[in-house]
Amino acid sequence: MILSFHPCYEGDVNRLCAGRDPGPEELAFIQRASAVILPQGCRESLYRMAAAHCPNVFPNYEVRFAFPGKTDQIRLFRRTGFPHPRSEIFSSVADFFSRYGDDGKGLPFSFPLVFKWNWGGEGASVFRVDSLEALKDMLLWEKGSGSDALPFLIQEFLPGGNRSLRVAVIGDALFSYWRIQPDPGRFLTNVSAGGIIDDRADPELQDAGRTAVRDFCGKTGINLAGIDLLFRESAPDENPFFLEINYFFGRKGLGGSERYYGLLAQAIDRWLSRLNLKRGITHAGTA
Repeated sequence: MILSFHPCYEGDVNRLCAGRDPGPEELAFIQRASAVILPQGCRESLYRMAAAHCPNVFPNYEVRFAFPGKTDQIRLFRRTGFPHPRSEIFSSVADFFSRYGDDGKGLPFSFPLVFKWNWGGEGASVFRVDSLEALKDMLLWEKGSGSDALPFLIQEFLPGGNRSLRVAVIGDALFSYWRIQPDPGRFLTNVSAGGIIDDRADPELQDAGRTAVRDFCGKTGINLAGIDLLFRESAPDENPFFLEINYFFGRKGLGGSERYYGLLAQAIDRWLSRLNLKRGITHAGTA
């Protein structure tokens, strides 16, 4: 029996667990299932229950919940040995000032640098910071707002020609496209910040990016995510730098939501086929 918690993928049994933790009924269905399909927005409690009681769970979210947030993603890149911008992690604003004081003496990176709060998507918590004064202003504002206990990180700024490569991992398939910022005065390349999608430019670099992501997924088990890479403008032939892992990612670069859900369904079907499983779609237990 194929059990689906995903509202856009039909299993033999279909359950919805949105906005709540799973309960005894969900556990009973999971224990009977040969495979469990989870939604992108599933809670950790649902993932842990599925992974503990069914041998086959899609997506594999082990790394997502073991290394949550941007700071832990840096720890994951370090642990797996994949290139990423040099980074320093702070547990709070107070942690930063305890290390570097008001004068910033000994900061590991020169300005400009990249500042990232631990949470936030589509560039909402990522900033280019051009001076120590601007960095202090940002941190002191957060302290005044009561958010000074939040983790964050700073990174070296690597010029990437105003573009980044998004590699979308959907099961065993990888799709890549550039996000290009046409305004040289803007830092972010994501679409919500005015980035333009180009899936044709520099195909050899796109191939290198997909290869790097495939190796990364082989080490981590990730099979549903949007992974952002950067090629240094001064050395485009070197290995790409890993920037972030996005478990909720935009679909415009994939052709929109309808195409995305089609690609997702195909990937799940292939995954089931490799397990010698097939949906009977009895429609039992829908709730």
